[in-house]
Amino acid sequence: MRFGFSEACLEHDPGVRHPESPDRLRAIKRGLQKRHGVTYEDAPDADLSDITAVHDPDYATEVRSFCERGGGSWDPDTAATESTWPAIRASAGLAMDAIDAALDGADGRDTPFSLGRPPGHHAITDDAMGFCFVNNAAVAAQHALDAHGLDRVAIFDWDVHHGNGTQDIFYDRGDVFYTSIHEDGLYPGTGSVAQTGDCDGAGTTLNLPFPTGAGDADYAAAVDDFIAPAIRAFDPDLFVVSAGFDAHHHDPISRLHLSTEGYAMLTDRVRRISARTDAPLAFVLEGGYSLDTLADGVSTVHETFDGRDPTEPEDDVSDSVRDLFERVRDTHQAFGST
Repeated sequence: MRFGFSEACLEHDPGVRHPESPDRLRAIKRGLQKRHGVTYEDAPDADLSDITAVHDPDYATEVRSFCERGGGSWDPDTAATESTWPAIRASAGLAMDAIDAALDGADGRDTPFSLGRPPGHHAITDDAMGFCFVNNAAVAAQHALDAHGLDRVAIFDWDVHHGNGTQDIFYDRGDVFYTSIHEDGLYPGTGSVAQTGDCDGAGTTLNLPFPTGAGDADYAAAVDDFIAPAIRAFDPDLFVVSAGFDAHHHDPISRLHLSTEGYAMLTDRVRRISARTDAPLAFVLEGGYSLDTLADGVSTVHETFDGRDPTEPEDDVSDSVRDLFERVRDTHQAFGST
């Protein structure tokens, strides 16, 4: 794969024992060392205008000034230093570069994956939260619409936390479809089945809040029965994956049971969705806080594009997830009752 990476992203350090540490990127790079076909590309930093395309200009200026004054705790979870603003610009720039590469034809073994941090999917239009200051996936999607003249972008967020920021930014718009599988009740508490979009965006949000303990078979069914058909119906010009790896059963801050093999299965499915819709595909890193499983997860995505065949789950869909699916069908009538 074509991995986007910038040394500036290592300089953002929210403090000792903070789960979103620079060691996340170091672990990923160690995990990829022995893999074939890995390339790294730096990218131009995002400009302030790229950021304000999806964020309030006063907020973006406030974040920049906050960092330039030395940073501190924005909220109990989200901290910055003087080096955070350059990392923010680098991380958003890497996400933009990933979609540029995808739209320029990088696919297959060259599929782009942006390894930026701080992550972004919790950052709303006018506030930082959940380790996130600027919404990298949203900046990239807006860049695709503005700079490349696309009509529609689909975003699939498989991080264990709901990407409230991405949903919020595009909630009333019809040009971005947002779908998320996340743990029900986990931070930030958003992402209910009933949140389906508003105004021009009615029907362009699809949330699947999984109960504790859901695993590979549940994810496979969710993609096959809901996410894949919804994205095909939306017919996007670009497909972006907000790729967090904290739904793994060994991650310390979640209670879902996705396996490393499950990430291979998800990767294979999004690759097929991309091919079926003829929508270029790009990945943007979000969470993942067990260093070993984060590194294994990213490596597994790469290996799947390098020819690894994932093993299909043998378990049945759990009763609690079947109940969720019925609620989704009741809310999104397009899926019917079968």
